[in-house]
Amino acid sequence: MNEPLLGVNIDHIATLRNARGVDYPCPIEGALICEQAGASGITLHLREDRRHIRDADVYEMAQRLKTRMNLEMAVTEEMLGIALKVRPAWVCLVPEKRQELTTEGGLDVVNLPNFQAFIHSLQQAGIQVSLFIDPDLHQIDAAIALGADAIELHTGTYAHATLQNDQTKIDHEIKRIKQAAAYAQANSSLLVNAGHGLTRDNVAAIAQIDGIHELNIGHALIADAVFMGLESAVKAMKAAFTEGKMINN
Repeated sequence: MNEPLLGVNIDHIATLRNARGVDYPCPIEGALICEQAGASGITLHLREDRRHIRDADVYEMAQRLKTRMNLEMAVTEEMLGIALKVRPAWVCLVPEKRQELTTEGGLDVVNLPNFQAFIHSLQQAGIQVSLFIDPDLHQIDAAIALGADAIELHTGTYAHATLQNDQTKIDHEIKRIKQAAAYAQANSSLLVNAGHGLTRDNVAAIAQIDGIHELNIGHALIADAVFMGLESAVKAMKAAFTEGKMINN
């Protein structure tokens, strides 16, 4: 079993900056620190409401990152146009609701109209496309049929169960994620990533699932950075992949 890569989501550095309407802390500088500390890539979500990451952040980060950008975005023509200008290494297509605090579930790729053309437009520009989906076999089949390059399995339900200490739900969700990863590997060449709600306390059980290529982690890591510094938070999260407690054996 190979240890998964760590992609760091730096959205909440921008959240802190925007709370005061100032130009610090700088998300770009934070991203560079994460890279130096061992992050394999930087994830940022340019939301339609621009509540954290802004357009200027995306364009500047594209010029300054040493690893690779994973641009999370909704399936809209506006976002497509921005992605085609920026040309990130990866785009991760996610669902988006204006009133949500954070992404609440996976993208329903089974029922999105004209979705294949949207994906192909990105791929033709040299951008690899990941789909953020629930660990559901029907969604994986749809992702394969659409020609996506990767999927990112939504781990939010698992993470919420760990906060509630609901062992039955934890076991159920880990089983679902394991089955989804195995199914994707057996039936396609998709890279299998995962993320949402992962912390140093619950990440080990997901990091040690066979077939997980990369974990994308943001909120908990930035929260850790408040107490231990950003460089140390990245290193501590990577260490927790193998040294953290196993919630499920």
